[in-house]
Amino acid sequence: MSYLFTSESVSEGHPDKVADQISDAILDQFMALDPDSKVACETLVTTGQVVLAGEINSNVYVDVDTTARRVINRIGYTKNEYRFDGNSCGILNSIHGQSDDINRGVDREDRMKQGAGDQGIMFGYATKETSNYMPLPIDLAHALLVELADIRRMKDSPMPYLRPDAKSQVTIEYSDNGEPLRIDTIVISTQHDEFILPESETKEAQDCADSAMHDRIAKDIRKYLIPRVKEYYEEIGLAKLFTDNFKLLVNPTGKFVIGGPYGDTGLTGRKIIVDTYGGKASHGGGAFSGKDPSKVDRSACYAARHIAKNMVAAGVADEMLVQLSYAIGVAEPISIYVRTYGRSHVEMSDAEIAKKIASIFDLTPYGIEQRLNLRQPIYEETAAYGHFGRDPKKVTKHFESFHRDPFDMEVELFSWEKLDYVDRIKKEFGIH
Repeated sequence: MSYLFTSESVSEGHPDKVADQISDAILDQFMALDPDSKVACETLVTTGQVVLAGEINSNVYVDVDTTARRVINRIGYTKNEYRFDGNSCGILNSIHGQSDDINRGVDREDRMKQGAGDQGIMFGYATKETSNYMPLPIDLAHALLVELADIRRMKDSPMPYLRPDAKSQVTIEYSDNGEPLRIDTIVISTQHDEFILPESETKEAQDCADSAMHDRIAKDIRKYLIPRVKEYYEEIGLAKLFTDNFKLLVNPTGKFVIGGPYGDTGLTGRKIIVDTYGGKASHGGGAFSGKDPSKVDRSACYAARHIAKNMVAAGVADEMLVQLSYAIGVAEPISIYVRTYGRSHVEMSDAEIAKKIASIFDLTPYGIEQRLNLRQPIYEETAAYGHFGRDPKKVTKHFESFHRDPFDMEVELFSWEKLDYVDRIKKEFGIH
């Protein structure tokens, strides 16, 4: 019997994602100037206000206020009518130094013995369901919002009323053996201008204007957004999932003018399922944004995804979950766990696969940092539309500082998505 599975995503203008992007942009500024910085930056955004908190040890000074304002303006909060904009919002900075009790377990004279920055369990996952080895529901949920943001930013946008805040939700029908059959439901909630005004001050006139706005948005979503996303999935052979009878729900409350940090307070780290696998895989509970790679709840999740993706791509299994666990101040992982859901293609138990992984990958915090080149300013780009399933690429980023003249730096984004261990894994597992 078939079953339904649902994942959601949120746009870069969602309050929690605004907070994530500010935290990661501040992290990038420190990493660009002092790659050994220890950063744990938390952000709160609400009506007209940004609060920065956390612990940072670094040899450089960063203008965190300017960084936060740049991010807010880049996202699109640039108008007073949003009740939150980058030029006028207040910023309270309560960042202080990192605890010496934590730092003593991380910094070592021998970098190879660098301890984990905290205890915890971290998961990585991959599946052959899509070309980027991500579960289809979260992949499609992200794609819808990426395209919606592109439409919002178009010079002559066919949807000129769009505002930055948005959410998506996708329900996929699967067969008994886990194959996606069709899209059952797509939900799009998007913030918008009050672009149709009532003819009078009566409730009936307001309801009529609200209904007209809703009908226009729903029509435009079906006319402009869905075809753009469907075209992308045609390129990877999944357009057949867009049947004629899928349900499309647009702004189900009927109106979404009040949004962003004015409509809802945002906090760093509240969208950890959006950031990962949309609920299709386990999650250890640790957030990513604002944390330097000594914090294994970030770096070890990247490492676990890198392992799972390369293992699936090499043909070890069609689906794989990898769990890593660490103790604060200890370099080697406490445990490695693998689950292949009965979809393995090698004559080994999941426990034996886990032991083989330990012999192939250096899973010490320093080893992960070096293999994935994590001590670069690469994190702001991760803070919206998911940390996984993205295209690894080199880009040039621009930085400004009180310490030196403005400078450009070439960095590699999403290195944990590279399929650079496939050949070695095939050799180790005897896959031809």
